[in-house]
Formats: sequence, C-alpha cells, structure tokens
Amino acid sequence: MTRREILAVVCALLQLGALDSYAQSVVAPEPGQQNFPGPSFIRGYAPPTIPPIRIGNSSHIDSLIRAGILYLTVQDALALAIENNLDLEISRYGPVAADWELQRQQGGGPLRGATANASQIGAVASGEGVLGSERSVGVQLSTGGGGGGGGGSNSTVQQVGTVAPNYDPVLTNSSTFSHVSSPQVLQTVSGVPNLIDNTRDYLTQVQLGLETGGFVQLSQTEDYLNENATTDAVNPVMYPNISALVVQPLLQGLGIGVNTYYIHVAKNNVEAQRDSFRSQMLDLAANVLNLYWNLVSGAESVKAAQQSLDIAQKFDDDTRQRIRLGTLAGYQSARAGGEVARQQQALAVARMQEQQSEDALKQAISRSDDPLLDAASIVTMDRIELPATDDLPPLRDLVAKALASRPDLAVARINDENTAITSVGTANNLLPTGIAYSRVTSTGSAPSLGSGFNQVFTAVAPQEYIGFYFSIPFNNRAAQSDYAIDQLQLRQRALSSQRNRNQIVTDISNQVVALRQARAAYEAAVSGRELQQQLLQAEQNKFDFGSSTIDNLVLAQRALISAQSAEISARAAYAHARVNLDQMLGSTLEVNHLTVEEGETGQIAH
Repeated sequence: MTRREILAVVCALLQLGALDSYAQSVVAPEPGQQNFPGPSFIRGYAPPTIPPIRIGNSSHIDSLIRAGILYLTVQDALALAIENNLDLEISRYGPVAADWELQRQQGGGPLRGATANASQIGAVASGEGVLGSERSVGVQLSTGGGGGGGGGSNSTVQQVGTVAPNYDPVLTNSSTFSHVSSPQVLQTVSGVPNLIDNTRDYLTQVQLGLETGGFVQLSQTEDYLNENATTDAVNPVMYPNISALVVQPLLQGLGIGVNTYYIHVAKNNVEAQRDSFRSQMLDLAANVLNLYWNLVSGAESVKAAQQSLDIAQKFDDDTRQRIRLGTLAGYQSARAGGEVARQQQALAVARMQEQQSEDALKQAISRSDDPLLDAASIVTMDRIELPATDDLPPLRDLVAKALASRPDLAVARINDENTAITSVGTANNLLPTGIAYSRVTSTGSAPSLGSGFNQVFTAVAPQEYIGFYFSIPFNNRAAQSDYAIDQLQLRQRALSSQRNRNQIVTDISNQVVALRQARAAYEAAVSGRELQQQLLQAEQNKFDFGSSTIDNLVLAQRALISAQSAEISARAAYAHARVNLDQMLGSTLEVNHLTVEEGETGQIAH
C-alpha cells in the first residue's frame, strides 16, 4: 500500500466521521448562514455569510403616507414597529447566535488527551541507521543530529476531566525533510568522519472525541533514512508505523451525561433566546399599543377642546350681539371673552400633548431619521371601543394561561433547568481522576515502502500498551465546595421561582381589578357627561329666557368640558388596562394576530 493510498483511507475515515456534523447545516441551514455549494469537507472552512445590518426604514411607511398625512391603523403601527424598531432588530441576532453556539458545542471543546511530539527535524527511529543504532544501545557517539523517535509510540496522558472532547474528527499531517551532518568522534560505527543523514518524516493522524469522555486516535508514520555510512546493512531504509490509541476516563469525566450537558444547555439556550426575543416583541407590541391609544386619546382631547372653544366663541358672539341689542349690560362682554381665551389655552395644551404622543409613536415605528415621516402628521384610523362585557375567566385559569404563555417565565424555567444540568459537572468532579489508555502499534523496517507496510500489516513487530492513571486529592475541599455552592444556588432558584409564581397570582388579580375599575369608571364618566350635557342645555334655555346668568352658564359649560375629558381619560385607561392584562398573560401577540416568525424575519404577512 502506497502512502497516497494510506492517506486516502484516512481522509475517508475523516469524511465519514464529519458527515453527521455537516448534515444538519445541509438539511436545515441556520438563519444568516449561506452554505458553501461544495463538498462537506470543504464547507467547514468556508465562512458563513452574515447579512449586513439594516438601518433604513421599511418601504411600508412610505406606502401609508398620502399628501403629508400618515394614515395609521393599530395593525399598521404594530407592523411598522416590528419591521423598524432598532431594539428588536438587535435582538434578532440573539437566536442566530444561539444556533451557532449550539453548533459549536456539538463540535466539542478543547481536546484533552495524549500529546504528540511537535518536532521531527532529524528524527530517527531506534535501531535505524547509525544514530538509531547508537540510541538503541544507550550511547551517543555523534556530536550532532536529531531528537526522539518519529513513530510516536509513547504518549503522555493528561487529565480528561469534564472538559468536552472534540467531537469533530481532526486530521493532522506533518512532513519534515532534513539534511544533517554529524562529525563522528569515533568512526567505529559509522565508518566515516562526517556522517550525513538525509531523512523524510511523515505523520498523519486522525483523532475523534467520544461522548463517554475519552477519545480515539489513529496514527500513521513513515521515516525514510539515507546516509553515507559504510557500515549500514540496509541503506536506504523505510520505517512505517501504524498505531491506534484509545483513552477513556474511569471516574471523573466518565459518562455521556457529564460530557454532553453543555450541548443540552446550548439546546435550551436556543429556546431561551427565542423566548427572550418573543418577550421583547411582546413588550414592544404592548408599548406601541399604549402609544397608539395615547395618540387616539390626544386626538379626541384636541377635538373636544376645539368643540369647547367653538361653544365659547359662539357664546361670546351671542353675548356681544345681545349687548348691541341692549338686552345685556356691556360689562358681560369681558366675562364671555375671558372664557374664549381660557378655551384657546386649553386647545393649545391639548395640541401640544397630541404632538408629544405623535412624536413618541413615530420614534417607536421607525429606526432612522426619515424626512418624509418627520414632516407627516399621523391620523389614527382606529378608535377605542369597549366590548359589551369583558368575559374574563376565573383567576385560576388566567394564572394557568400566564404560566404557560409568558416568555419571561419560559426563560426563567430554562435557566433553572440549565442550572440543574450544569450541576452534574460539579457532582462528577467529586470523584477522583482515573484514566485507562491502550495503544496498539505495528511497525516495519525495510529498504522499500511496500516491504515496510507488508511487515506492518502482517504484524511482524507488534507493540501493545495498556496503562492506568489515577489522581486522588485528599480532603477534596475544592470539589466539595463547588458542589455545595451549586446545590445551594439550586435551592435558592427554586424558592425564587415559587416566590415569582406567587407574585404572578397577585399581579394578575390586581390587573383584573384594575380592568374592572376602568370599565366602571368609564361607565360613570359616560353617565356624567350625558348628565352635564342635559344640565348645560337646561341652563342655556334658562339663560335664553332670562332666568339665568352668564356665570351659571359658564360653569355649566366648564362642567361639560370636564366631563368630556373624564370620559376620554376613562376610555384610554380602559384601553391601557386591557393592554396591560394581555401583556401580563403573555397573549399580546396572539390577541393582535402577530407571530414570532414574523418578528424574526421583520416582515409582517398581513
């Protein structure tokens, strides 16, 4: 078998081991990953394509602006916020990063195991050539030359522990060519005063970590020596070697659960990141809803203030007309004019508050400065409408829905589970370190590579090694402390989780009460406004017949204005209470027909 054939076999083994690692990326590419359209062996070295950041606003905004006015429904506001909100755009990278972290953990961590000799310059095998002959009998008669054995038969086994092996097969190859001259103190062995060695050394190795905590290593080496010694019986000489090494921890670091818990944690973190994104998307939707209803209420307040100003202006005109007709004294004009000024001021305040609400909503639905959006005014197309009844289920059902639907609670549960999973590592570290290793080697030595490999495969010179390594720390206080701290933290988290569940019951109960109070306040405000309208009309009739005064009429107008403002505020309070309850139950996205998939892509289907 030629060297090329051996290398082909090794590559085939590597390709077979790596196939499973790359199959996932071929079948289901990760978000932001563009698979390399070549063989899987090459794909692992092609960088994934990450799309550039998106800074500009979506075209959805421009499509809603007509003649400088942004006509906005509540669904449009939610869609624009999901498409353009920068905080949500930043969070979109979280699930993608978690997917990559999972892929990284599935590949394993830094490899712990047998160390290989890194230097092969001028290396010769024991018994090979003049230097090998000298080394085999334990003498060194040359003043120069290379180092240890190129076959790598011996290995230093290090602690494996709970550090993950590398689950991706690793192929390494080292080739060294040297020309070394060594003056000979004595010429008895070499037969020449200056020994010249021409060597070629090759090392090809495949190593694969095991989920049990150990690893398997397959190595193939070739040493070629050609020298000017007259005493060599075989010159040149080929020294091939094939060996297999298995290392397995017996105590600390043993077990699939110990060596794969970080993979389970990474899988949980993928879900946690998506739940975290859902939580932020839910909070964004709730915030946009509140901002939208604030703007709706602001527009209603402006409309009510304008109506009040119109009433005051009409009353002022009527008063001036009556003064000209002589039915009223002239000093009454200042009273009516003062009410107009008061309502003008109220209208200016209402418009300022509406503008503030509009600016806040614009900020929430855009990610960058847009002159067209900045210059546009928003006209809200939806109004706050109260259902005939709330039809809320019992508190127990609401709490169950919150526990099942709220993404922040899902993240908390995953974090608790991850803490319990990682505690497996500290429990395993209580054990002493015990490692078993075994190596099987077959070596050949011949003037040609074919003859040398024939000796290798016929096991002319087999070598078998088996060994054990133990390390037992006395007292073991560090591992004991780590385990105790982890267990205490687990209990703290369990108590904290129970406290949070108890608080959720209280919060939902309070929010249900707030919603019912908001409905009651709204119904009372509607009744109060209707009553004030009747009182104002009655006072107006009395004033027309001369049985009332301007002061009484002004007071009745102010009472109606106050009642209208109270109704608007009560309607807005109910809308906010409904939004807050949906947010607390984790149903904001469901109620508003939004999906996490739409949030992840930033494209709303409807």
